[in-house]
Amino acid sequence: MIDRSRARTAFRVLNGTFFVLYAALCLVPVLQVLAISLSSNTAVVSGRVLLWPQMATLRSYSYILEKDAFWTAMQVSAVRVVLGVSVSMAMTVLAAYPLSLSKEKFRARGAIVWLFLFAMLFSGGMIPTYMVVRYTGLINSIWALVVPCAVQIFNIVLMMNFFRSIPPDVSESAEIDGAGHWLILLRIYLPLSLPSLATMVVFTMVFHWNSWFDGLLYMNESVKYPMQTYLQAILVQPNPRMITKATAELLRLISDRTLKAAQVFIAAIPVLLAYPFLQRFFVSGILLGSVKE
Repeated sequence: MIDRSRARTAFRVLNGTFFVLYAALCLVPVLQVLAISLSSNTAVVSGRVLLWPQMATLRSYSYILEKDAFWTAMQVSAVRVVLGVSVSMAMTVLAAYPLSLSKEKFRARGAIVWLFLFAMLFSGGMIPTYMVVRYTGLINSIWALVVPCAVQIFNIVLMMNFFRSIPPDVSESAEIDGAGHWLILLRIYLPLSLPSLATMVVFTMVFHWNSWFDGLLYMNESVKYPMQTYLQAILVQPNPRMITKATAELLRLISDRTLKAAQVFIAAIPVLLAYPFLQRFFVSGILLGSVKE
């Protein structure tokens, strides 16, 4: 007979080895992008950069970080993320809670759910959305980057299903004690939903931080561009007004690949810094023990 303890140990070793190799494989492209961003133009063009910087230089980062316009765009993106996450989470929770109730408590639940599903599958398109933003007076304001994507139907569906997974005995006990819907939502549902909320916060934050097309579409002034739109404007479609003589001289020493690699790392830093604080909420089984039979 096969020793179960040995078989279990062998499985754990193989499983751990597999995931270590898989993580290393995922890390290789990241290391290469970092090496490219820190290498000189000559080394990058000649194809000598693999996983370690060649003729290391910080000129690409200097080109991006030395500009006041960059820090202005960074500020716009930070404000957008704070407002976007706050508004989107508020809309998600306020929409998901009533939709998670039974038909006896909320008769219109089925019709609204189908309406949301229809809107998720069939959108109005870019031109109608732009017309709505324009005629509501949001053009060239920070709210043009927040309001159109404030209601994320996919997040509402996820949160609604998570609320439904909470045992009904919890809310029924609170109702017997005289608690209303607001108290049940704030004191019971939200604390039990921290893992789901944290996941949606990360997704929403990444969405707002990485979006660039809506800034190009809704902003008439370049000083109001979020960071991704600003970087796209100077790297993909350079504006002649944004290129000075010193910048032109610097662009001869660095390559487009090093600039794009530096852009990737700068854009990823805020998300990488925020993730460790939210990681502890990515757990399962938070509902265990919430109801005692």
